[in-house]
Amino acid sequence: MRQVDLPGAAHLVLDSGVRYLDPAPAVFEAMLEGWARQQKSRFLSEAGTIVPRVRLVRRFAGFTDQYPWEWTPGELEAFTVDIMSGAHPAVQSTIRSYHGALRMFCEFVADARYGWLAECEQRFGQFPVQIAHEWNTVAHVVDYEGQPGRRALTYDEVQALFDAADARVERVRRRGRKGVLAAWRDAAILKTVYAYGLRRRELARLDTVDFRRNPRAVQYGTYGSVQVRYGKASKGSPPKRRTVLTVPEMDWIVDVLTEWCEEIRPLLFPGSHPALWVTERRSRISMRSVNEAFRDARLDARLPEELDLHALRHSYVTHLLEFGYPALMVQQQVGHAWGSTTALYTSVSDEFRNRLLEQSLQTHPELWTETT
Repeated sequence: MRQVDLPGAAHLVLDSGVRYLDPAPAVFEAMLEGWARQQKSRFLSEAGTIVPRVRLVRRFAGFTDQYPWEWTPGELEAFTVDIMSGAHPAVQSTIRSYHGALRMFCEFVADARYGWLAECEQRFGQFPVQIAHEWNTVAHVVDYEGQPGRRALTYDEVQALFDAADARVERVRRRGRKGVLAAWRDAAILKTVYAYGLRRRELARLDTVDFRRNPRAVQYGTYGSVQVRYGKASKGSPPKRRTVLTVPEMDWIVDVLTEWCEEIRPLLFPGSHPALWVTERRSRISMRSVNEAFRDARLDARLPEELDLHALRHSYVTHLLEFGYPALMVQQQVGHAWGSTTALYTSVSDEFRNRLLEQSLQTHPELWTETT
C-alpha cells in the first residue's frame, strides 16, 4: 500500500536515520506517540481522553509483558479477568471503556495506511492484529450502566444534606477554627448544584459574570439565569453551552447566591479573579474539592454511601418533572442531547405517579371499573 502522510504514521514518528540498540521499546513508544497524534488530529481532549487511553495501553502492555505485535485475544481475556478480581473489581462500564480503548489502539496499529504493520514485520517478523472482538469484549446492550445505588435524593434527603452543610458552618464558627468561609462556600456550592442541575465541572468553571437577568423573571435580579460555558462536550468538539433558567421552585437560590457574591466571597479577597467559587488561596476551586464538599455533608447527614454529587443532578431532573415541567424543557435545562438520557435520570416518587393516575382517571371516567 502506498505510504501516506497521515497523523501518527510510522515514517513520521520513527527517525529513519537512527539505528536503535533496543528497537522493541522504541517502536512501542513511537506507536503510542503516533496514536496520540492521530487522536489530536480529531480534536480529542488530551487530558481527558488521550492521556488516559495511552496510560491504559501501557498498563495492558505491562500486564502482558509483551509488545503489541505479540498480543493475542487471550491476553485481553486474561486482563479482563484480572481487573474483575480482587477487593475492588472494576465495574462493567469501566471494563467496557477499557475494551473500547484497546480496540481503537489495535485498529490504529493494524491499519496498513499508518505503516506500523510493515514496520513491525520488517523489524520483528510479526505484526499487530486486532485482539478485541465481539466475542471477548463487553457489549453495550443497555442505555444506563451506572451503579444501581445511584438515584435521585428525596426532598427530605436534599433538605437533610443542606441542613448538614449549614450546620458545619456553625460548628466551625463556634470552635473558632479557620475554615468558616470555606464551609460557607461548600454549603452554597451544594445548593447551586441542585438548583441548576449542574455537573461537577460546570459548577467549578462558573465565573461571576455567567449569571444573567431574565426579562420574564425580573424579581430574581442578576440571578434569573446562568450561562453554562463548560458543558459536557461531544468527542472532538468544544464544551457545549447552554442557559439554565432559575425556576420558581428553586428561587431560594437567589438569596444564597446574593449572600455569597456580595458578603462572603469578598472576604476571601479574590481580587480580579473571575471564578465564582474561589479558595482561601485565591484560586478556582477544584473538582475534587466539590466532591469532598458533598461527601462531608453526606456523612454528617448520615445519607447512604452510594449517593454522590451527581445524584443532585438526578434529583433536579426528577423534581422538575414532579413539579410539572415538560420533559423537553427539563432536557434543555440539563443539556441532554436526547430525551432518553433525561429519562434515565428520572426516578419519580410513588406519590407523583399516583397523582398522575388519579388525574388520568378523573379526565377519563370511563376507565373506572366497578369492583365487587
